Amino acid sequence: MPFRSRAQQWFQGVNITFFLLISMITVIPLIYVLSVSLTSDSDIVHYGYNLIPKHITGKAYSYLLQTPKQLLSAYFITIIVTVLGTVLSLMLTTTVAYVMTRKDYRYHRITSFYVFFTMIFNGGLVPTYMVVTKILHLQDTIFALFLPYGVSAWFAMLMRGFLMSMPFEIIESAKIDGASEMRIFAAIIVPLSKPALATVGLFYALGYWNDWWLAMLYISDTDLVPLQYLLQSIMSNLEHLTSHMQAGLHINLEQIPGESVRMAMAVLAIGPMMFVFPFFQKYIVKGLTLGAVKG
Repeated sequence: MPFRSRAQQWFQGVNITFFLLISMITVIPLIYVLSVSLTSDSDIVHYGYNLIPKHITGKAYSYLLQTPKQLLSAYFITIIVTVLGTVLSLMLTTTVAYVMTRKDYRYHRITSFYVFFTMIFNGGLVPTYMVVTKILHLQDTIFALFLPYGVSAWFAMLMRGFLMSMPFEIIESAKIDGASEMRIFAAIIVPLSKPALATVGLFYALGYWNDWWLAMLYISDTDLVPLQYLLQSIMSNLEHLTSHMQAGLHINLEQIPGESVRMAMAVLAIGPMMFVFPFFQKYIVKGLTLGAVKG
């Protein structure tokens, strides 16, 4: 027994050390990003990247906050798009996946094949753009920022795998008790699918939060510009000014931070999602593993 207890202590110590190293590998790059965002470009040139800045400065954030109203508006648009898009995508994805798992539905195999087929082939950019702008007339509306991403076939198949792990007898017993299809779905299927919903919902939220492509295609109204597209535009302007300076034009580089602005943009972009992620973390592994039980 003493030998076994000592072996367990060694094993626990090795585990703790291993996961501490993994945590450091994960956290140190984030600290570097924050540190560089608080460092002037001249210090970066002279001292390189440091975990602790030689001289802390907020020039990068001051540059990004020159128009705080526009930045706050972009944050607001991104939050609205992320919330509305995630809720809509979860509703559509769950209902499609539920239909594909109902063995008493005559066309469930055809529906599954149809969804899977779209994972391999799609209409392409030009037909999508024509549908959004010429048929649905969504350009310069907030709907253009999330409706084109309404359903992901991959997430629908993932949700299907999770729902297929549930005993079909639950649905049969509910039907015997007189429950309607909507009641079965809302009162039984959805509550039992919380791990998968949290997992898929987090992936959808990350996708909507980080997207700038739809804004570039469909948005010209500055009041509807999301955060990522605003930051991407600022980055493009910085590169434009830098190229002009290299061409010999008289531009004061000291007033235009470069590398520090890139890192400050990363901090502003990932900051909110870093606080949201821990609340969903406990569901992610469970949702993915349960979704892989059956295909």
